[in-house]
Amino acid sequence: MLAQVLAVVIFVAMFILIVTEVVEKQYITLGCGLLTLVLVFGLGLHSMQAVVDTLNFKTIGTLGFWYGGGESSSGVNWATIIFLFGMMVMVEGMARVGFFRWLCMEIAKLVKYKVMSIFITFMLLSFFLAMFIDSITVILFLAAVTIELSELLKFNPVPMIMAEVFCANLGGSATMCGDPPNIIIGTSFGYSFAEFVMNTGVMAVIAMIFVVTYFYFIFRKSLVPKEKVDTSTFADPKEAILDKKGFVISCIIFGIAVVLLVTHAQTELSVATIGVFIAFLTLITAPKHAKELLKGVDYKTLLFFIGLFIVVGGLEQTKVLELIAGFIGKVAGDNIYIMVAIIIWISAICSAFVDNIPFAATMVPIISALAGNNPALLDTLSWTLAMGTDIGGSATPIGASANVVGVAKAAEAGHIIKWGKYCKAMAPATIIVVLISMLLIFVRYVPGIM
Repeated sequence: MLAQVLAVVIFVAMFILIVTEVVEKQYITLGCGLLTLVLVFGLGLHSMQAVVDTLNFKTIGTLGFWYGGGESSSGVNWATIIFLFGMMVMVEGMARVGFFRWLCMEIAKLVKYKVMSIFITFMLLSFFLAMFIDSITVILFLAAVTIELSELLKFNPVPMIMAEVFCANLGGSATMCGDPPNIIIGTSFGYSFAEFVMNTGVMAVIAMIFVVTYFYFIFRKSLVPKEKVDTSTFADPKEAILDKKGFVISCIIFGIAVVLLVTHAQTELSVATIGVFIAFLTLITAPKHAKELLKGVDYKTLLFFIGLFIVVGGLEQTKVLELIAGFIGKVAGDNIYIMVAIIIWISAICSAFVDNIPFAATMVPIISALAGNNPALLDTLSWTLAMGTDIGGSATPIGASANVVGVAKAAEAGHIIKWGKYCKAMAPATIIVVLISMLLIFVRYVPGIM
């Protein structure tokens, strides 16, 4: 009991400190992570094993971490940390040769430099890319493009970045490889890529129509350029390329990254392996700039993730997440409508504040027990859990990896996205999508079970 209380208190304290922004977020999560190791695992559990399991260093030295092991669902997810590092190195390399400036100019030229057209195009692009590529990579890529474009066309990039983040999370819900919770659910119950597309994918596409409409209306005034820009004076997009040879190499590396990520379920290469390989390719093809590229990595965000994983590990080890999951079965009883509603809303709310990977892993045996020997009910609860965990994380700046990365990229360019501003726009969008998903599940699946 003491360990559970301490774990919850530390998590709540961390959350409050992050929201108030009195200290840089990486110091907050690392400090709370240290308190978790000492107080929760030491004073509360008296378990050195809990410390070892949460820090999770041992997995790095295993074959499964690099090949064929799937996603880590417990403790510090070093695969995510390493992958994120590798993608950051790649993005720095692409930025050095002028790739993002070239791309934003090409896109701007294609839509005749109309900001709202760019806004809608980028939302759709974010959704589509995240169906096949990790949302972290998508946001690293699009946020950099958006910032470059905003400097040229004199508009505020924050609304566009937030919309891109949300659409990336929504796109990730559409396929089995789009978001880690989907991988956990898919591998646990033997679902295929096609089954996810025909179920969560359909819901995501329908929801996307409402999302684009929503963001258009709430952000249309915020995206008005601060001053009139004479686009006739803009240079040819090709002039933005600073290093033609490096540009070609960067494009090839990016293409390799996309192929590896799309096919990693088939190749069984872990995201950690892909991250290391991509970073290695980037550095070895630009040896003179290697130091510069490594300096450009956002180490603050990486440290933030490490601390966050440790604190969430405290909730895992003390069975707090398990208690939350077990509550669902008791309240729902035999009413499938109530069961679906509870699972999707509890999953969404919890995923807004804790990492959705361990929560999904905790919920998998719960929905399996609730379904019993009813395969139709199991399918329904699986799609419910997937949509709840994937979408719920969009509501807060710490709910999903893409959110953290998007906010960090904006901050690097001098655009601070505070909690209030973020949640004001993103929480209603999250509620809309969760409601749409729940209603679609009610209409499409529940009648066939009852």
